[in-house]
Amino acid sequence: MITEPAKRRLIFGMLRWSGLAFLFRVAMQRTRTTILAYHDISPEALDLHLSVLGKRYHFIPLRDYAAALQSDRVGSLPPRSMVITLDDGLRGNYALLDVFRKHHVTPTIFICSGIVGTNRKYWWTAAADSHADLTRLKRVPDEVRLEVLASLGYDETASCPERYALSRAEIAGMRDSVDFQPHTVFHPILNQCSNERSLREIVESKEMLEQEFGLDVFAFAFPNGDYSQREIEYLRSAGYQCAVTVETGLNDATSDPFRLRRLFIQTAASESEVIVKACSPVFHPSGSPPNSGLHEHSQER
Repeated sequence: MITEPAKRRLIFGMLRWSGLAFLFRVAMQRTRTTILAYHDISPEALDLHLSVLGKRYHFIPLRDYAAALQSDRVGSLPPRSMVITLDDGLRGNYALLDVFRKHHVTPTIFICSGIVGTNRKYWWTAAADSHADLTRLKRVPDEVRLEVLASLGYDETASCPERYALSRAEIAGMRDSVDFQPHTVFHPILNQCSNERSLREIVESKEMLEQEFGLDVFAFAFPNGDYSQREIEYLRSAGYQCAVTVETGLNDATSDPFRLRRLFIQTAASESEVIVKACSPVFHPSGSPPNSGLHEHSQER
């Protein structure tokens, strides 16, 4: 019986060699900017992805696209522009530095300012360790989520023996090749938070990265991709220029800077799957991508 990985390789191989990926790349992506998103990809997998994509796209920093969008100069960007982003600031991201440099990519890593540089734990790891219902915890009011986590022995500010996030030294060592931007302080689901907490997570994460890390903050990533108009207004008032979502799609000169779309590619994707999935949202399932938010983390740990 054919295995699921073999089936995926066959399907995406057929799509690739059918010419559809090429047609989408030529017809849809020439004047659009594609933003890819990852979480905890291995150096070997990322090297494969960037090797394949570098032959077909022009890598640009998110900062360049945001500046072009703000000044109405998107048409001046290279054809088939592509931005690489990673969410959370996980410890394993440090091992990717040589891959970024090899491929001349300046990625944006969205980090949780209250977790990086500490031995604090991402909340979903505590839930996963206790076999809690992660989907439910993302859909309840923030105070309920915290109560459930507290009953499991989790405290946002408590240190653990194991380090889960990038250290301050690692962030400092990556700054010449990586653009670090906020992903809140503790990664709550913002649209389940009170007004006070949502605003605090947005404002304090920016202030912490600017004051404690000396970073130039302009962009934001919504935890789990969840947000409301309230969060958009908070971002504007805090001085952000743009934000990325987990909504599937491409970006152009008409894109809302606070609702930028991204494409997610599974870390174990074959060369053909990378080529096909990078070229169009048509080849992505509807709804949240499989490795958005918390699902991929819970599976990998």
